[in-house]
Amino acid sequence: MLKALPNIMTGLRLLLCLALFAALAAAGWGLRHEGMSLAAGFALCRFAFAAFVVAAVTDFLDGWLARRYDATSLLGAILDPIADKILVCGAILGLMAVEAEPSVMLPGGIILFREFAVSALREVLAPRGVKLPVTFLAKTKTALQLFALAAVMFVRFWPAWGLPLDFRVFRQAELAAHMVLWLAALVTVWTGIEYALSARKALARG
Repeated sequence: MLKALPNIMTGLRLLLCLALFAALAAAGWGLRHEGMSLAAGFALCRFAFAAFVVAAVTDFLDGWLARRYDATSLLGAILDPIADKILVCGAILGLMAVEAEPSVMLPGGIILFREFAVSALREVLAPRGVKLPVTFLAKTKTALQLFALAAVMFVRFWPAWGLPLDFRVFRQAELAAHMVLWLAALVTVWTGIEYALSARKALARG
């Protein structure tokens, strides 16, 4: 049972990705078209945030459990990075569905572009026998993305938490969250450049 737990957690993360995106999309549509009460919209936002946090935690736990109990598998190696990308993409697209704000759309779009570009690069290189190993900075990038998106979601859903509507405090929290998101976007781009340079060197040697 313990050996199967990492893959079970990865599968749970995939389900939570779908749930959080559906909740954010429903909240965004309902609140914009006034077909949903604020209480219901806030409940969906709180659920989406909780789902995201739980999914992010499983991202770290499943890898630790796989190493701790020597439960690594080919299925897990395939599903884990896919689940990571779906979680990040689902959160970004969900936030855009709630409110298409440039401060989120631009860094979010940069992150999405890099993720799809590197995935496409891997697909092109695989038939040629060229692999792009995951670097420490790339792992740090994923952690930074998840933290940044959690911060943005928390601030974006400020009224849903029942926090005091102090505009000065809200603006400071919003600025900090957006700065972390931009940092995540810049690190994401840098790792993409590293992968591109590694691929170029590998192809030149071949």
